[in-house]
Amino acid sequence: MFSTGQKIFGILFALTFIFFIVWSYRKDLKLHKLHYNKVWIVGVAIFIVIGLFAILTFTLHK
Repeated sequence: MFSTGQKIFGILFALTFIFFIVWSYRKDLKLHKLHYNKVWIVGVAIFIVIGLFAILTFTLHK
């Protein structure tokens, strides 16, 4: 399906991409801690809303 060159290119591309994503994240870590310190509240709220929607959906369709 893929040639050897395509496989090598894919692996090298993925490794390089992951390296630069990690590098960029670590470089911006101070800003992330400053601006996104309460982001877990949004995550909890999303899970609560999805849970309530699921409960409402299942109870109405019985």
